[in-house]
Amino acid sequence: MVKSYLRYEAAASFGVIVSVDCNITYDSFGKHLLVGALEKLGVWNVRQGVCSKFLAPTPSSSSRGRSLAVTSIAASSSPSLIASGYADGSIRIWDSEKETCETTLNGHKKAVTVLRYNKMGSLLASGSKDNDIILWDVVAEAGLFRLCGHRDQVTDLVFLDASKKLVSSSKDKFLRVWDLETQHCTQIVSGHHSEIWSIDVDPTETYLVSGSADPELRFFTVKKDFDKKDTGSDNMEYGLDNAKKNTPNKWDVLKPFGEVLRQNKDRVATVRFNKFGNMLACQVSGTMVELFRVLGDSESRRKAKRRINRKEKKSSEGKSESAENGNSVAEEASEILVTAPDVFKLLQTVRAGKKTSMATTKTSVIELQGHRSDVRSVTLSSDNTLLMSTSHSAIKIWNPSTGSCLRTIDSGYGICGLFVPGNKYAIIGTKSGMLEIIDVRSGSCLEVVEAHGGPVNSIVPTADGFVTGSADHDVKFWEYQTVTKPGQDSKQLAVSPVRNLNMGDEVVVIAVSPEGKHIAVALLNFKVKRISNLLQLGTVFNDRNVFFLDSLKLFLPLYGHNSLVLCMDISSDGDLIVTGSSNKDLKVWGLDFGNIRSSTYAHEDSVMAVKFVKNTHYVFSVGKDSLVKYWDADKLELLLSLEGHHSAIWCLAISNRGDFVVTGSHDRSIRRWDRTEEPFFIEEEKEKRFEEMLESEREKSYAPTEEPPEEGSVVSVGKRTGETVTAVDSMLEALDIAEEELKRISDYEDEKSQGKLSDFRPNILMLGLSPSEYVLRAVSSVHTNDLEQAFLALPFVDSLRILSYLKDWVNIPDKVELVCRVATMILQIHHNQLVATVSARPVLSILKGILHKRIKECKDTLGFNLAAMEHLKHMMATKSDAPFRDAKTKLLEIRSQYLKRAESSGQTKEERRRKKKKKKMDSDHVWS
Repeated sequence: MVKSYLRYEAAASFGVIVSVDCNITYDSFGKHLLVGALEKLGVWNVRQGVCSKFLAPTPSSSSRGRSLAVTSIAASSSPSLIASGYADGSIRIWDSEKETCETTLNGHKKAVTVLRYNKMGSLLASGSKDNDIILWDVVAEAGLFRLCGHRDQVTDLVFLDASKKLVSSSKDKFLRVWDLETQHCTQIVSGHHSEIWSIDVDPTETYLVSGSADPELRFFTVKKDFDKKDTGSDNMEYGLDNAKKNTPNKWDVLKPFGEVLRQNKDRVATVRFNKFGNMLACQVSGTMVELFRVLGDSESRRKAKRRINRKEKKSSEGKSESAENGNSVAEEASEILVTAPDVFKLLQTVRAGKKTSMATTKTSVIELQGHRSDVRSVTLSSDNTLLMSTSHSAIKIWNPSTGSCLRTIDSGYGICGLFVPGNKYAIIGTKSGMLEIIDVRSGSCLEVVEAHGGPVNSIVPTADGFVTGSADHDVKFWEYQTVTKPGQDSKQLAVSPVRNLNMGDEVVVIAVSPEGKHIAVALLNFKVKRISNLLQLGTVFNDRNVFFLDSLKLFLPLYGHNSLVLCMDISSDGDLIVTGSSNKDLKVWGLDFGNIRSSTYAHEDSVMAVKFVKNTHYVFSVGKDSLVKYWDADKLELLLSLEGHHSAIWCLAISNRGDFVVTGSHDRSIRRWDRTEEPFFIEEEKEKRFEEMLESEREKSYAPTEEPPEEGSVVSVGKRTGETVTAVDSMLEALDIAEEELKRISDYEDEKSQGKLSDFRPNILMLGLSPSEYVLRAVSSVHTNDLEQAFLALPFVDSLRILSYLKDWVNIPDKVELVCRVATMILQIHHNQLVATVSARPVLSILKGILHKRIKECKDTLGFNLAAMEHLKHMMATKSDAPFRDAKTKLLEIRSQYLKRAESSGQTKEERRRKKKKKKMDSDHVWS
């Protein structure tokens, strides 16, 4: 009988607030903060400091089930629309209210690095590591064109001139200005000495600022009058001291305005203006944010005038012609050159306690929910209700079921840890060689014990205490004690060493058998040794030695690894030990004779942790290849390969019942994998992995090798993927079925005309649709963004067949836009063949007469509807303001009548005030 196993699946991910490689931004109202947390898009409530929702693509929409990290986020002016870019180059547009993905845009070949909406929210510009910029029509859900020219990763984008211009920055040290109407680069701005990381423009589009690794911020003025011819005076107007060096160009949009020296020398991460344009924030890659105040015209001119006066005063020292100097000052003041230091004044420098991810005002701190560095160890309590994780400077206690953080405790660099029996205390081994005793209930560190002279690499529980292994070559045995501290009535936990064993080399990892008979120690020099009550993993070159228990002599040597052993574990019955090494191997040994039972190439990189499921011979292993693998150790056969982490996995913990597994990674996340009731068989999983490998090879073949485009060129937006090939197959299948159905209908009509009556049964595959409707259904099902690539892959003969159906589809009002797109694409792709094909001319002639008429009808309908909506909007605004205007007018009339009566009575203002006060007092007296 074929053996079946129970499947493990990803259940939860926690411990990550924001990914390192993703920006953060506010939504259009400023009420929520949008962050990328690995594959999820988190929406945080700013006031409450809690994550209100997570937006994540379904596994079926991901690439072969592998989760993709969010690399960039942009919020639209529309309240609910959010765009997120991913590591595979795809872009998803989310509706945060419905928590659904509205559309997926595929165009970039590498990770998306920047997204930027225009003010109306109708256009979306994206930059990528493939050095290209793509402009997307959000309404049509399609790409407009691709801009090529940068020679390195695009880092930021800014729209100008009512979305007619686009400014891009790159790691190639250049700014480029693109004309979106003519789709070409109009200006290349040089001058930066290092990679440009961020740019921004103020709301009035007067100043543009760029930040790089240079010690200063560079400012540019944005030219708005593009018909004005540049002159020397124009250069002076924009503060160009080196006007002679710069050749004036009337098409230049950006004019250098000056530089402002920064306080911090780290590279700039983000520069942003506030929505009013009176503040500028510069956030560096460290922990500092510099805030600049943007001065007004009069204030900046006064500042520039004072600067000129100081300069003139210095130059006039030692001269007696004060009058002439005064005249020169006055003359120069009349032609004041306002530069960037005169406009942008450093207001405040904000230093955060940790590295910042965006320039923000510190109103609240969100740090409880995750580690700020790698998760180096995870440990479950004996009842599986608590999970402890260690990292660079903190210990966190979690609820593994909900993923909520219960305690955060400051500590040293924790490498390993364990729960003391009873789960009230925990022991942490640190990189500095210390043991920290933690009170789990109070979340405090009770005592720090100096245990080793090097990092404590491993800590394992025993029946009456625990064992530690360190880089100082020692393996120490510890026992628990309870002591009463001076001045305290209650007792607390303490530990003391009872035995010490020097191994002669650095101890990498240790393992103790559940029955307490054996202990395994892996050393830095690849040793494999076994002692009765002491098992050492030692060098392959050592002689075999047998030691006795009473004298701690070697009992049984094991050897076979030819590289560093990084992890190991012993099965519950004490029969097997599994080891993983840096050469990606996994080996299973028998503890009876010390022989290798089986060995396999397990991971694509070093194996970092292995664990047996309790009371079984099933093993979990994790590695630097970011995969979790499930094995049957009896045959050392791969059962499952679990994907989810985005970086190297360092640690692993399994519950006592084996119903869930917890892993910690370099991506700072902690993930839980639950055992389900779904059975599976090894052969089925092998077939799945083989199909995934074939699919991966197919995807590689879909992307043809293309020559890099010329600088400043505009190329097509689409990217050929598996979806486009599937779309082509569906259209070809629909065309064949429709053609066969048309032939059957024609034969039936001929038989009917000849008097041969027979029943006609439509093809059941067409679902009751006519041949034209069936083909239209197949074409309409293709995603708008994939339509161009699908027609590029469609043969000319089949394109001609689709062209013949367009004259029928154009009469459907809601399909006019689709028909126009299809007709335009076919004409562009197969222009030469269509010109040379005589049979195509009648169809083209018919479409030429129909399409223009239908497009004009749709345009008139849309224009009429827009005008009607504007009229209704104006009427509603007028009606809503009418009561307020009437009330205000009435109040003004009453006030003027009162003043007229008072003036006619001859009362002064003071008398009227006293009379009013007395009247009020009388009224209060009556009511009382």
